[in-house]
Amino acid sequence: MARAGRGSSRTSVWLEGKPRRGRRGDGQPSGLDRDRITAAGVRLLDAEGLAKFSMRRLAAELNVTAMSLYWYVDTKDDLLELALDQVFGELALPDPEAGEDWRDQLRALAREYRSMLVRHPWVSPLAGSFLNIGPNSLSFSRVVQQVIGKTGLPVHRRTGAIAAVFQFVYGYGTIEGHFLARVAETGMTPDEYHEHALSAATRAPDAAEVIEESTKIMKARGGDTVEEMLERDFAFALDLMIAGIETMVARETPDPADGS
Repeated sequence: MARAGRGSSRTSVWLEGKPRRGRRGDGQPSGLDRDRITAAGVRLLDAEGLAKFSMRRLAAELNVTAMSLYWYVDTKDDLLELALDQVFGELALPDPEAGEDWRDQLRALAREYRSMLVRHPWVSPLAGSFLNIGPNSLSFSRVVQQVIGKTGLPVHRRTGAIAAVFQFVYGYGTIEGHFLARVAETGMTPDEYHEHALSAATRAPDAAEVIEESTKIMKARGGDTVEEMLERDFAFALDLMIAGIETMVARETPDPADGS
């Protein structure tokens, strides 16, 4: 069997024709199917992370041999691509055809994407590694395009708007996920860890002044807990993105009073 990785000529698991389900009597292991394998893969990735993930470890979780998994996927990358698409299926997508304002729908999409990145920190390193043509990934992309289409931006500006919003969300969710992972390793609460980190950083002579100023800024933004501070920053940054889209729409739309 081919074991091509992301750096080779592999295309996508969605194009390679492996069966989704085995049938007893055809030589494939009974009790397995691609959906069950994928769900177990997501649980294992959530529990142990991407670095420790292996087909052998997944097989042990399913109480089968590693070779049994290759009836359903050619490579570990195929399984990762399936897992990636499965978690995109967790996103609650708005209906672009509904009468809801595009701003509210864009905020909803951004929040769903951020939450998914935080719940599944292993997703971030995989972004851009695959074609993302699974059904759930395509549904998300389709709705994003439709919502951005409602903004009034001309077609040639829409990819820039999508990049601005969702690359920001990707970065925010990735850093938040890393922060919460570090917190979990310490056994502290996020608030305890935050206070500990600030206190430790001020002991570095070159950092003390910057940390002091950062502390003033963080207090000024409001929020009694780390969670509240993260929410306030995310909401305001998203408002900045939306305001930028509104400004660009106005700039691209001719003013009838100018006769243009």
